[in-house]
Amino acid sequence: MRYSFQPGQSPAESTAGHKLGCRRLRRLRRLLLLCSYLRCDMECREDLKSILPFLPFILRSSSLFWPSKALDSLKALALGPDLSHVNSGEILFDAIIDIRDSLGLSHERLAPNAVDGYSLFFDELMSRADSRFWFSEVVPKLASLLLRLPSLLEAHYRESDVNFGKGKAGLRLMDQQDAGIVFLSQELVAALLACALFCLFPTSNRTRKFLPTINFDHLFASVHPHCNQSQEYKIKCLIHYFERICQSMPKGLVSFERKLLTLSQGGNVVSYPDAAFWKESTIPLCSFEAFTSGSIEDQQHEALEVDFANEYLGGGALHLGCVQEEIRFMINPELIVGMLFMVSMQKNEAIEVIGSERFSNYTGYGSSFRFVGDCVDKKPFDATNRRKTRIIAIDALQCPGKWQYGIDCILREINKAYCGFFDQSKYKSYKKNFQDASPHKKGLSQDEALTIASNDHNDSSDASTQTRDPVASSEGPSASKLSIASETSPEDIGIATGNWGCGAFGGDPEIKCVIQWLAASQALRPFMHYYTFGTTELQKLDEVSHWILSHGWTVGDLWSILIEYSTQRINRETNVGFFSWLLPLNEALHHMSE
Repeated sequence: MRYSFQPGQSPAESTAGHKLGCRRLRRLRRLLLLCSYLRCDMECREDLKSILPFLPFILRSSSLFWPSKALDSLKALALGPDLSHVNSGEILFDAIIDIRDSLGLSHERLAPNAVDGYSLFFDELMSRADSRFWFSEVVPKLASLLLRLPSLLEAHYRESDVNFGKGKAGLRLMDQQDAGIVFLSQELVAALLACALFCLFPTSNRTRKFLPTINFDHLFASVHPHCNQSQEYKIKCLIHYFERICQSMPKGLVSFERKLLTLSQGGNVVSYPDAAFWKESTIPLCSFEAFTSGSIEDQQHEALEVDFANEYLGGGALHLGCVQEEIRFMINPELIVGMLFMVSMQKNEAIEVIGSERFSNYTGYGSSFRFVGDCVDKKPFDATNRRKTRIIAIDALQCPGKWQYGIDCILREINKAYCGFFDQSKYKSYKKNFQDASPHKKGLSQDEALTIASNDHNDSSDASTQTRDPVASSEGPSASKLSIASETSPEDIGIATGNWGCGAFGGDPEIKCVIQWLAASQALRPFMHYYTFGTTELQKLDEVSHWILSHGWTVGDLWSILIEYSTQRINRETNVGFFSWLLPLNEALHHMSE
């Protein structure tokens, strides 16, 4: 091989230079290949394409960017009040408007009086010391976090592909009838929430896509001198969250899963049941315990915690609402991020969130709601670094009146609860042990039946996972990572719930309680813990549940009795509550046994 020498170079020096040049050339080629991959990876991603219209970024040359003017505004805000001069709620709102204008959002009007709300809260309702801390420490850090948001999103997609399979768990629009899961880091969640605080998400197409509110302008607009104090304290919960994450950024993951019961029959997935399914069920009722005090979010057992949801996730959390769902979204603010990409639920859908951290303590309910200080969440983490806080959002019928006793309404409600409570990974064990051979007829208790189901579940590595960690069904190493996502067997996780669909929604507490019990039992949950919140109609709940369990009724037995009562109720043959109606049956059975 011949080499050309440069003047003054020895042959050895020339050879070494040639080798160095070759190495650099190879590195350059690898870099170009990587850039080409990233360009295709970002610009061709269907998940990113679906959510990009609802994000304030530009996708250009394989990367996400803030528009240049927005970038300059955020950089100025990150420098602190001495240079940005943002030291009050009114000036902060002016800065928000400037950033929105640079994003081309000036045509999307914010809520009327939002400026007054920002000004009132930060300049009058906050103490001077707290306000100084907010503008000198928190706001600059939030601006810095927003500057990093595009790179956090890019890293999210790369890491999601590696950990869970390409396109399986990345941020995307989660549309109706599209089961799937999204895993987000708590840091990315915090950046997205900062974006909502500054009202930077585009909103023009959200209503058309059946997406809930995401920016905070309506929440701040609801704060005025004559407003209910609960609105002020809702904002205090969120402000406390931002202060906490600016002091120490949490490092876990949060998952958002859309679950569904397919409306078509067949396949290894659970379909939407009909009345005959419930009537013919021979599954024994699960353990039941009523609590007259305490709350769902404070329970310490391994349980799915029910969110009494609106069909639009979060309900009135960012508006005037302040009941069960809205309060949960204030004390666990990471739940709010689901409102960015979760389309409203239909009758056969539910949304499960695992890993959200609680940051605030509170007292009261509705108009009496008050933020009372910091909460240190001590829930342990699972194998995928999610806190073992499992929240299931299921929406009940609103104001159904007497029609809630009709078979169609009862079927809708029990299937909604069943969708939320069912674990798709149990499907094969459920089919084998409860459809082919009734545990009830074989004399098995629910504990024995669940033990069989658990053993079969552990032996069945090919179970369909359409509604539970669907990415686990993909081939390759990512599948095995998600197959161990929970250190707790599904057979150990019960249900913690209460008066779902009652109160403002107008549901009958006794009927809703029984419906949830039936759904939990059919879903093979080992127990249901029911928090009555002191509801008068449920004073006999403990007595009635113990009596039902003592007779060894199955799901089908209790369903048939419920339908008999509901038929009489809708035909005006009785006007008493279900428990009172059931007690004469108790006495009749007692006399028959004598």
